[in-house]
Amino acid sequence: MTRLGYQIPNFTYPGVPEGDIFANVVEQAQAAEAAGFDRVFVMDHFYQLPGIGAPDEPMFECYTMLSALAQHTRKVRLSALVTGNTYRNPALLAKTITALDHVSGGRATLGIGAGWFELEHQSLGFGFGTFTDRFEKLEEALQIIIPLLRGERVTLDGKHYQVTEACNVPAPVSSIPIMIGGSGEKKTLRMVAQYGDESNLVGTPAHEMPRKLDALAAHCERLGRNRSEITVTAMQMVCVAPTMEEAEADLAELAAVKGWSAEIVEMAKGILVFGDPDTVGERLQACMDAGIDGLTLNLPANGHKTERIALLGELALPITAN
Repeated sequence: MTRLGYQIPNFTYPGVPEGDIFANVVEQAQAAEAAGFDRVFVMDHFYQLPGIGAPDEPMFECYTMLSALAQHTRKVRLSALVTGNTYRNPALLAKTITALDHVSGGRATLGIGAGWFELEHQSLGFGFGTFTDRFEKLEEALQIIIPLLRGERVTLDGKHYQVTEACNVPAPVSSIPIMIGGSGEKKTLRMVAQYGDESNLVGTPAHEMPRKLDALAAHCERLGRNRSEITVTAMQMVCVAPTMEEAEADLAELAAVKGWSAEIVEMAKGILVFGDPDTVGERLQACMDAGIDGLTLNLPANGHKTERIALLGELALPITAN
């Protein structure tokens, strides 16, 4: 289960032409593995997300990328953070995750969520539907995918998906963990309690985490699930460098490439866990002190500088070890 994960959310790198992006991503994954991260994630999106960049910035299809990274790493688990359920038929997704498990030697994790990026759906022709539709779809998808990953035959006549005696051969090499992403207390955390091995609380401030954890515990109690069986991690966006001045310079380099104004740069500093190792370490410790089990971190401004990944691992490993 994840104690310390590294996500790669950005593919726009100062001084790196588009043809060299993948080589840099490989270097990041290898640096994360060397630094002691136990999982490497990429986003399951086709357009870059608001707050990181423009929709037409570089973005790779995640499962092709993860399968390729499997050939360049040896021990880190590999996952989407998280798969948008609306983008894939659940039976196909079960086959995709199984293939990733085989090509990685048993290192696949299924990270999955309901889907939220409306522009992406509208632009590319994926059905978006209502909030209720997306969560109904996610639950039906889990009722298909999880048994398929366990080697069972599945029949489901659902509102959104129908399968008849569906099977998944060959079976996965490993017992694939199910990570459900999102922080919704009524729907998402109930599904975590019912179906998940892991929960990732995306972008939740430290002062909100105890309430989320209480909500998850209440769902577990109601469903007869032991809360200790579920690993809860939190996603934190970081910009760390050996000195505050170097962190400022890293962010300024990215801002120049993306065309960000001074106001956007200041806004980014407020969103990021930003600064030197002492400053970043204190904030990550505060996040862990809220009661979570681990951290998933990214470096959207300077992850292409792999020495920053090493630095992040050096300061975060002791924080998540206990």
